[in-house]
Amino acid sequence: MLRRSRLWTPILFVVGLLLVSSVAWAQDGVVTVLGVWGGQELEAFQKVMQAFTEKTGIQVQFEGTRDLPTVLETRLQAGNPPDVAAIPGPGAMKQYADRGALVDLSQYLDMDALADDLGPAWIELGSYADGFYGLMISADIKSLIWYRPDQFAAKGYEVPTTWAELEALMDKMVANGDTPWAIGVESGAASGWPATDWIEDIMLRTAGPQVYDQWVAHEISWTDPRVREAWEIFGKIVRNSDYVYGGAAAVLSTNFGDSVNDLFTDPPRAMMHRQASFITSFIRDANPDVVIGEDVSFFLFPPIKEEHGNPMLGAGDMLAQFNPDPEAVEFMKFMATAEAQAIWVGELGKLGTNSKIDPAVYPDDLTRAMAEALAQAEIFRFDGSDSMPAAVGSGAFFEAPLMYVGGEDLDTVLEYLESVAQETY
Repeated sequence: MLRRSRLWTPILFVVGLLLVSSVAWAQDGVVTVLGVWGGQELEAFQKVMQAFTEKTGIQVQFEGTRDLPTVLETRLQAGNPPDVAAIPGPGAMKQYADRGALVDLSQYLDMDALADDLGPAWIELGSYADGFYGLMISADIKSLIWYRPDQFAAKGYEVPTTWAELEALMDKMVANGDTPWAIGVESGAASGWPATDWIEDIMLRTAGPQVYDQWVAHEISWTDPRVREAWEIFGKIVRNSDYVYGGAAAVLSTNFGDSVNDLFTDPPRAMMHRQASFITSFIRDANPDVVIGEDVSFFLFPPIKEEHGNPMLGAGDMLAQFNPDPEAVEFMKFMATAEAQAIWVGELGKLGTNSKIDPAVYPDDLTRAMAEALAQAEIFRFDGSDSMPAAVGSGAFFEAPLMYVGGEDLDTVLEYLESVAQETY
């Protein structure tokens, strides 16, 4: 008996800790949310939580962490996950759904009303295996090309609506003595990610969304001709010193947030810059006299192959529900509404996914134009590198464009990516 009591004492202690932890994360009338938000994002989310509590009487308890995947996995293993978590994206959503860890929101939400509010792109993005598991509450769109309207007007350049028109515009710029592109891919330990966005945008338009999904899931090889085609099109631009200010050396050494400033020199060093909606904050910080929407504007990354249309590439904030508690269901319902999203995006300058958000919540006409473009997108795909396993997406895929821009043979680059993918998936 003595031996048994000594054996069970530490076990009972651990069980007691787990029970205490479970109680802390399963309080009646409280919704627990795990996320990575801090600073301004957390302040905005606190306002959303307060609005939910005032509306329903249900309290929300938020826990922030910089290592969400590890913390969430620990909680799942212990059997005490949060009610709701802000997960990295569709890739993580599918993994959790395959494990049976997620609540199928289609069993609790009015999907017809939700589809009317969000539109088909967001329903598709959160759907998997006949269920709906991921709710996108905001997005950053990446399929944008920034330019100066005054410079286009002065030079007689017209905004292209097809890839052929964009190629003709680039050649016209070179003939006029202008450099078409400002590109920088330096970003510290994450250097290379801006180039992955280029490749993803191109891949969506040359191979189509379905093949894009297969590529992200590694159901096709990195050496597949359709993947190679996207890299080659990117290479025709980024490895051509006539097309890119400073050539390969500048591309590799210039920070992504600084490269857009080449549009604002006198005279401009470059005419166009491809970057996500968040680049406006970098423009404002470095060029306080520039009026966003007047001195600089955007047009959509143009379609390449007509049959694939013009999909929208982006990233954003996705919520998933891990417990079927009624309070958590009410919270997810609220987060899908225009009321909740208006608070969130109004504070942060993000773009809401609910099409019924009052456009007045956005800070300027340009942001409203981006929100309208997002609402009209029939196809939206999440950033590919963010959806891949880290060893591939934020590892080899970040590194590979640096090799390619630096002059490495494309076959060698793609074979390297494929070798890492085979070890990882």
